[in-house]
Amino acid sequence: MVAVYDERGGVASSATRAEMRARGLWHAAGEVLVRSGDGGSVYVHRRSPDKDVFGGLWDCWAGGVVAAGETPRECAFRELAEELGVRDVPLTPLFTHVFEQPPHRCHNFCFEVLWDGPVTHQPEEIVDGHWLPLAELRKWAQDPESPLIPDGRRGILEWFRRYYP
Repeated sequence: MVAVYDERGGVASSATRAEMRARGLWHAAGEVLVRSGDGGSVYVHRRSPDKDVFGGLWDCWAGGVVAAGETPRECAFRELAEELGVRDVPLTPLFTHVFEQPPHRCHNFCFEVLWDGPVTHQPEEIVDGHWLPLAELRKWAQDPESPLIPDGRRGILEWFRRYYP
């Protein structure tokens, strides 16, 4: 079960993940930008081709859908551990951005972490990954033809606008 949100960003109810996707219900995601310890690079990863949304594309945010009864922060911790094997790190809250491209309607709660430790991919969800310098990520984000997932692109462009104008 996942948390169903309203248009304003509040929890409204819950539904199965399949029902949320089929009906295009508002939901939320906890997302984490994983930066190198010196802050100069971001860990990017390619989603497995069989993901239910944006399969095979690249993302610069580790994250996923907020489960029923879970906060976005709890979701961010859980997803960071599941997808990249990063645990027991302090998350810095960044901002929330809305992605609405029907049938996808999501409130993305964004966090950041600095990490120089090992990265272990969850094989069911991630097929590749590497560190990408901020300058290269900005180029990727600004290029509409790059393989970044649409909501991740919107989020990282907002991050650059706020923190690295």
